[in-house]
Amino acid sequence: MNTTEKTAPAAGASTRVTLEDIRAAAVILDGVAVRTPLIEAPALSRITGVPVALKCEHLQPIGAFKIRGAYHAIARLPAEDRVRGVVTHSSGNHGQAVAYAAQRLGVRAVIVMPEDATRVKVEGVQRYGGEVVFVHDRTQRESRCMQLAAERGLVVVPPYENPDVIAGQGTCGLEILEDWPQVETILVPVGGGGLIAGIATAAVALKPGIRVIGVEPAGAAKLSAALAAGRPTRLERSHSIADGLLPLSVGVLPFQHLDGVVHQAVRVEEDDLAQAVRFLHDEMGLRVEPSGAASTAALLAGRYQPTGPAVAVISGGNVDPDVFYRLTH
Repeated sequence: MNTTEKTAPAAGASTRVTLEDIRAAAVILDGVAVRTPLIEAPALSRITGVPVALKCEHLQPIGAFKIRGAYHAIARLPAEDRVRGVVTHSSGNHGQAVAYAAQRLGVRAVIVMPEDATRVKVEGVQRYGGEVVFVHDRTQRESRCMQLAAERGLVVVPPYENPDVIAGQGTCGLEILEDWPQVETILVPVGGGGLIAGIATAAVALKPGIRVIGVEPAGAAKLSAALAAGRPTRLERSHSIADGLLPLSVGVLPFQHLDGVVHQAVRVEEDDLAQAVRFLHDEMGLRVEPSGAASTAALLAGRYQPTGPAVAVISGGNVDPDVFYRLTH
């Protein structure tokens, strides 16, 4: 299949992502995104008393699940839009994914990143040919992105406020249910909400009654705030070693897919995240960033107790070497 011939949804088309959209995304992503393994986690199974498996998205080509949504969204752009180039804003993993996807599709990419972004993620964007534009304040990323889009005629590929991005991320949930139909609970790290929106859409369509649980840092509890208010609610600030989970609010479009489907957000402390990174390294031999370890942290620290087979999604592994050494020694 020639993925570059795919077109974007027509103007006025529904932004509601369906299981059919996710299955179509899986076809486009075949040969690009890795069908990552579900690996048994015996130590977590002993701790929780139920079978637990890890969905290893840190094994994607760019080291995180973001390749699913970014590639799908860019591949779906009409040819006349792709030729203009793309721009996005990111703390790191989405930026790497957009740069990687753009490089594969022959598109130029500009990534707006905060000055304090993890060095390994900045270098990843540059390695895949992306141009990095820094902003001093993280809250300036989106406005600078939109400014560049207007000035240079670039097409914006948002991190999560986009149905094609959500459909691409949903392929992760599709794989989980295909590989382990018995799963009863899926725990998902939450930043802007694109991953959990996609996974929940796929999982609930395939297995009504399955529980999809969001996991977020206590210092960035934006899904907890949204569920309490019944709408996305902006935090005053966010802080955590989980640098990929720091948006001040879940996205409007992701929340539309979560509303009435995801009923619980679990908050993990900084020590929980650090212990989970160390546990995954020592017990499983996995190199995972704090953001990617959040769902494992919820189980390891007893913040959530599943009652049946559970999957913890490891969302990424792009961790600064110095941070990783400090957390694992």
